[in-house]
This record gives sequence, structure tokens and C-alpha cells, in this order.
Amino acid sequence: MLEDDIDRLLPLAHISLAEPPANKAAAIEFLLDLIADNGRVTDREAALAALREREKEATTGVGMGIGIPHAKTSAVEEPSIAFARSGEGIDFDAMDDEPARLLFMILVPAEGGEEHLQILSALSRALMHEDVRETLLEAEDEATVQAAVREAVN
Repeated sequence: MLEDDIDRLLPLAHISLAEPPANKAAAIEFLLDLIADNGRVTDREAALAALREREKEATTGVGMGIGIPHAKTSAVEEPSIAFARSGEGIDFDAMDDEPARLLFMILVPAEGGEEHLQILSALSRALMHEDVRETLLEAEDEATVQAAVREAVN
């Protein structure tokens, strides 16, 4: 994932600084709606079904207060990322039992397997750094979130 791709993958409209719903299922729908409301989802129910199916396979609570629900689905035509954060944290069934405060959703077209893995890998590597997580938790506007992600994946 290149630095230049962030504006396309994570436009400002896909970033919410409002408190998401407090449970995992509702938070996933909240993130999905950020992408759907921007016209990138052709079939919301199919996208939601793909996300739920992925959650059944294994948790997307990756630890360190991070949740990254993700799926490949024919319900999207271009790769997209959404972001929200939770002050209290949401139980994402992480192996470290840490509630997820930083939430990223990745949706890619069904045939976009390699790009899906590249995005997930780059984002996961970036979020390993405590300073990146702190910046995202403290960001006061969507542009700061976008810039922090752009810089972190560079």
C-alpha cells in the first residue's frame, strides 16, 4: 500500500470521530455504513454477510486495542478503508482481551485477494507503533487521522 493510495482508500468521508456503537456487531455495521454512504458498496447486505462470515472464521480483534474487520466481497468495486475510534473500547474478542479503541474496516472486491493482504499487512505493521496509535486516538479531525495513516504506511 503506497502513501499515495491513502486518499483513495481512506477518504475523509470514511473517517468518523463520533463514538461508534458499543458492541462489535453494531460497530461493524457503523464502519460499513461509512463506506456504503460514500457510494462504494453496491449491496450492503452482501457486504455485511461477507464481514460476518469472516468474523466467524477468526476474530479480527488483533490486540493492542485494535479491531480490523475485513472481507473480500463482490459488493464493493474498489478497495476501501473506514476508521472509527471508541473512547471506552469495544470487545472484539482479541487474544489479549484488550477492548478495541481503534477500528479499521477493509473491504476489497472479491477478486482483490493480493491487494486485500497488502492493505491488511501495511495497516497492521503501522499500528504496531505506539506513537501511531496515540496519534489516532488523539486526532481532533478527520484530516489528522488520514495524514497519520498516510505517514504510517509510508
